[in-house]
Amino acid sequence: MAIALQPVGEPSPDDTPQQSADIECARSANEAVSVFSKWQKRWISLMISFAAMFSTLSSFVYLPTLTPMSKALNVSLTLMNLTVTSYMVVAGIAPAFMGDIADQSGRKPVYILLFLLMLGANLGMATLNKWSVLLVLRMLLSAGASSTVGVAYGVIADITTVGERGSFIGTIFLFTTMAPTLGPVLGGVLAAKLGWRWIFWFLSILTGVTLLILVIFLPETQGTIVSDRERRGKGIYWSLLSPKGDVRRTPEQDDHCQEQGTRRCRFPNPLTSLSVLTHKGSLSIILIGTLAYINFMTLQTSLASLSIETYDLDYLQAGLVYLPAGLSSAFFSKLTGKYLDWNFRRANRTFGAEDVDVRHLHEIEGFPIEETRLQGAYVATVISALATVGYGLVAEFKTHIASMLVMQVLAGATAAILFTMVATLLTDYNAHRSATAQAACNLVRCLGAGAGTASFNPLMRAIGPGWTFGIYGTLVLFQAPLIWGLKTHGVRWRKS
Repeated sequence: MAIALQPVGEPSPDDTPQQSADIECARSANEAVSVFSKWQKRWISLMISFAAMFSTLSSFVYLPTLTPMSKALNVSLTLMNLTVTSYMVVAGIAPAFMGDIADQSGRKPVYILLFLLMLGANLGMATLNKWSVLLVLRMLLSAGASSTVGVAYGVIADITTVGERGSFIGTIFLFTTMAPTLGPVLGGVLAAKLGWRWIFWFLSILTGVTLLILVIFLPETQGTIVSDRERRGKGIYWSLLSPKGDVRRTPEQDDHCQEQGTRRCRFPNPLTSLSVLTHKGSLSIILIGTLAYINFMTLQTSLASLSIETYDLDYLQAGLVYLPAGLSSAFFSKLTGKYLDWNFRRANRTFGAEDVDVRHLHEIEGFPIEETRLQGAYVATVISALATVGYGLVAEFKTHIASMLVMQVLAGATAAILFTMVATLLTDYNAHRSATAQAACNLVRCLGAGAGTASFNPLMRAIGPGWTFGIYGTLVLFQAPLIWGLKTHGVRWRKS
C-alpha cells in the first residue's frame, strides 16, 4: 500500500466493517486539521517553534561555562567535556521515546513533560556543587530539550496541509538556527557579568514562562484527540485556544475511534522510529540531512577556536563571529519555507490538480513531491561544498577575517536551505507519524555529527585546516546522488 503524503485511503468494498471503521476514524483525524483557523495555526506555529529553540539553546549557551565551572567544581576540562558528550548521546536516544509517546497520546502532554524535565534540570544546575550531579542533570536536560523539535514537527503535520507546510517548517528552523548563534554570546555575557550560575537561572526563568504559555494557550493538535469529543479540550488537553469547528462523526464512529485511541496507549517503544529507516525514500532524506548537519556542526564547532587562534580574538569577539552565519541561516530558513509552498502550488497547477484538496493529494497517482521539494537542492549542495573548502583555505592562509565570515554565511545559508527542504519532505512522507520519523532522523543525525566532530581535531592536527575542510566539503557532495535517487525513483519507492 502506497503512503505518499497522507496515510488515509478510501474504504474498499472488500474491507471488513472493522477495517472500514478504522479508515473512517483515520480520515476524520486527518480532516481535524480544518478545525484550526489561519491565525490559530500561526500562533501554534510560533509557540512550538519557540519551544523547539530550547533544543539548541540549551546546548550552545552552556559552552562558555565549561572553563569557569571546571574551576568552581574543581574538575578537569576533560570531565566537563564528558558532560557535553553525555548530552549528545541522550539527545540521540530520548526523542525516540518521546516521539512515540507524542504520536500515541498527544502533543500537549509531552510538551508539559519535556518542559518540567528542563525546568527541574536547570534549577538543579543553578544550585549544584558536585560534578556528578551536573552530569546527571545535563542528561536530564537533554532528554527534555532534544525532544522538542520532533514534537514540533508532529504539530506541524497535524495542523497544516501539504501546500502550506513549508513555511511553517521554515519558522521552526528560523528559531532553531538562531540559538547556536545567540547561545554562545548570551552564555559568555552572563558568565562574564553575573557568573556561570546565572546562565541556568536565566534558562529556568525562560523555561518556566514558556511552560506556562504552553499550558494555557497551546491546544492539542493530534488528530485522533482533536476529533474525539470525549477528550478534546478537557483535562490536560485544555486550552484557551479552542478549535473553531468540529469533526463530524456518527456515534458509532465516535465509539470506535475512542477504542482505537485506547489501544494506542502502550509503553513507548524507541525501536518504532527505526522502522522509518527501512523505507528507501525516508532513509535517503535522512542521509541528506545528516550529511548537511555533519558539515554544519563541524563548521560551527571550529569557528570560535579558529577565530581565536588565527585572528587573536577574545572570547566575546569569538562569540560575536557566529552572528553573520546565524542571521543568514535564520533568514534563508524562512525564505526557503515560503519558496517550498509557492513551488508546491505551481507544481500542483502544472500537474492539473489545482482543484484538489491537498490533504488528499495521495489520491493523485504519481505526483512528483520529491522533485517539487528538492528543486534547487543541487545548487545548494555545490555552494555548500565550495564554501566549506573555501573556509578551510581561508584558515590555512590566514586571510582577512571577513573572508572567513563570508564562507560561514554561504555555508550556513545553504545548510538552512537543505535542512528546510529535507525536513518538509520527511514530514510529507510520514505525516501520520511525523514525531517518530523526526526521532529516527535525529538519531542518525546525532551519530553522524558525533563522528564528524570527533574526527575534526585529529584531522586538523594531522593535515591542517585546508585539507580537513576539503574532506568535509567532499563529503557534502555525497548528497547529490541521494537527491538524484529521490527525484528519479521517489514516486516508485512510495508505491513499494
